[in-house]
Order: sequence, then structure tokens, then C-alpha cells
Amino acid sequence: MKIAFPVLEDKGLDSVVHGHFGSAPFFVFIDVDGDSVEVFENPDQDHQHGNCNPMSALGGRRVDGVVVGGIGGGALKKLNNDGITVYRAVEGSVKENALLIKAGNLPVFEPSQVCGHHHGVQIGECSH
Repeated sequence: MKIAFPVLEDKGLDSVVHGHFGSAPFFVFIDVDGDSVEVFENPDQDHQHGNCNPMSALGGRRVDGVVVGGIGGGALKKLNNDGITVYRAVEGSVKENALLIKAGNLPVFEPSQVCGHHHGVQIGECSH
């Protein structure tokens, strides 16, 4: 299973999972069933708030899941529509979260848990 983790700094498996999907400077891609690890810069990180293009942020790479601390409703919907499951990260590293996802112990993001702002008013409850 191929999983993408948005991160602030490129530290490979020791990178801390970022609290926001679209604005993460980097993504760490791992195959939890294998040993491949790839890190690359997010080409869509400078998008306007609310206009995240998840597939562009992922560099067009195909993944089965994303593990993140927080995500907007539009990005969640777009990823889900593309067949990508979005998991809510626990605090910690890519490695720690990868072990949890492999064991089936990371919750799936629900639409009621997304981050959102509309004219300065918080919508929903960010779960990070």
C-alpha cells in the first residue's frame, strides 16, 4: 500500500507529519508493504487557501492513502473521489504513523473533522 505523508522538513522516515495537507513543503511517499521511501517538494504549496489541487500537490503520483494532521473539505473530497483514503495522523514521525496504519490503527478522516475558514469564521473542527 502506497501512502503519502505531508511534512515540513525532509528527514525521510523521521520527518514529522504536518498538520495541513496542501501547504506542506514536502511529501514523503512510502510503500508500507515494502521498503521504498521517496521525498519530493510539493509543487502546489503556494496555492490560494481553499484551492488546493491534491493530485498536483502529490506530483501526479498515484497513492492508496494520505496520512495528515489536518485537511480542508475540498481536498478531502477530491482525494476520496480519486479513491484515496485520508487518515488522521497522530503526533509523531512518518515511521510511527506508518506502523499504525499498517496495523490498522489510524482513523479515517471524516468530513466533520476538516479544517476550513470562511471570512474569518472557523468551519468544522480541525482535528489537529
